[in-house]
Amino acid sequence: MKVEIWSDVVCPWCYIGKRRFESALEKFDEDIDVIYRSFELSPDAPRRVPGSMEDMLAAKYGMSAERAKQMLAQVTQAAAAEGLDFDFSSAKTGNTFDAHRVLHFALAEGVQNDVKERLMRAYFVEGRAVAERDELLKIAGEAGLDTAKLAEVLDSDTYAEDVRADIERARRIGVKGVPFILIDGEVGISGAQPPETFLEALKGVQLRREQMRADACNEGMCVSPDE
Repeated sequence: MKVEIWSDVVCPWCYIGKRRFESALEKFDEDIDVIYRSFELSPDAPRRVPGSMEDMLAAKYGMSAERAKQMLAQVTQAAAAEGLDFDFSSAKTGNTFDAHRVLHFALAEGVQNDVKERLMRAYFVEGRAVAERDELLKIAGEAGLDTAKLAEVLDSDTYAEDVRADIERARRIGVKGVPFILIDGEVGISGAQPPETFLEALKGVQLRREQMRADACNEGMCVSPDE
């Protein structure tokens, strides 16, 4: 089964949703091929957004600093429930386009999940600048990527079109926010839903595939729906 997840490395609910989806997978009895797709929350952001996270939220959404502080506290609490120790006071926000290129390179190298996890932890927990080239190299290297090869990627426009293609596909299928999870190209789930919701969706797709196989066998043939 193939699962595609649109998310951004600086999206807190994407990290929370990642943990919840992983909890669902622990209870699912089929191998899953998970691919992370690119989505930029702030495509026009500079390399480094000045000010604090509270300042950024207040400016972007037209809210008071106090309201922004409350929102961050609520997200921090939700993250803690998933075992994540968010530190928004140290967050260094910036443009994530290059981080998405790194993730496409990681996919080609077979370590995308490890790099995705490392990037999100670096940003939300460790306060590292995931928008900056040198920091991206260090973080990706810690997750197992060849930094010499990655440097060549970052110093070129390699995987830029792949990132744009992910974003355009998200637009075509109606993705308005992230995380957005697409199971086998047929069932979409928006938001950091509880593990039970993800598990129910996975089992639903699994059941439909089994029914397709049974229907084919009943007609005198037995062909896997994957073939």
